[in-house]
Amino acid sequence: MAEYNIIENIKTYAFVGAAGTGKSQRAQLVASLMDADYIIDDGLVIHKGSIVCGRSAKSERNQVSAIRRALFEFDDHRREVIAYFRSVVPCSLMVIATSDNMAERILRKLQLPMPEQIVHIEDVASPEEILKARRERFSKGQHVIPVSHVLVRKNFAGKLVGQLRVFWKSKDRHEGEKTIVRPPFSFFGEVHIETEALEELTSFIAGRTAQVSRVNEVKVTPEDEEAVSIEIKLTVTAGGKNFISVANLVRERIAVSLRYFTGLDVKTVDVVIAEVLI
Repeated sequence: MAEYNIIENIKTYAFVGAAGTGKSQRAQLVASLMDADYIIDDGLVIHKGSIVCGRSAKSERNQVSAIRRALFEFDDHRREVIAYFRSVVPCSLMVIATSDNMAERILRKLQLPMPEQIVHIEDVASPEEILKARRERFSKGQHVIPVSHVLVRKNFAGKLVGQLRVFWKSKDRHEGEKTIVRPPFSFFGEVHIETEALEELTSFIAGRTAQVSRVNEVKVTPEDEEAVSIEIKLTVTAGGKNFISVANLVRERIAVSLRYFTGLDVKTVDVVIAEVLI
């Protein structure tokens, strides 16, 4: 954890489940069981049923931007949330994510500690409830935001199509309210990026790097649904940088660019200098 400056005196938890399985619908109840003060959900920071900072990924105009928003890839968005949590310590929070890896990735982006506990949707919902939630998501394109529709309306560009209410003792009248929304982007089914597209993007990025004369070969290996490993072989020319520096620059540019443009986690980038032109 030495790679980033962790905000201390914050306890973190994660609530994990595949897209459309009903996480946001159960978020407030799970957060209350964990005694989490805040919820991070799709780019928003929510406290007692109110949006306190951030921006909803569900307000983005396309799915790629929505993924980047949810992962806090936009600098101004990320800085705003980091500054907010630095101002409210000590506290506890729960991040909602589609995988353990995504939860940890969001926490790293926000300079927060790794989760003390991870709850999966299967721990709190039956298979029948999960199936029903997925059917609602993919047949109607509807999403749930765990915030009152009055507050969502100020922060959301899509269509509000309904509201829900879960009752428990709370001094805040908005806590326990949820809003059903239809995002501006049309999203039915899943986003799939072919490995050939990732290989072409990798080749393009490497080929635009100084002293890289030719990209000989690119191999993209999926690690899981949200992560890939890259192996690339290059022909390079002698110049101002030594070959180790060129390889490190290519590695960094590929990792950063693929994460930025696709939302995928790049586990490793192995750079092989196969030829040298003098």
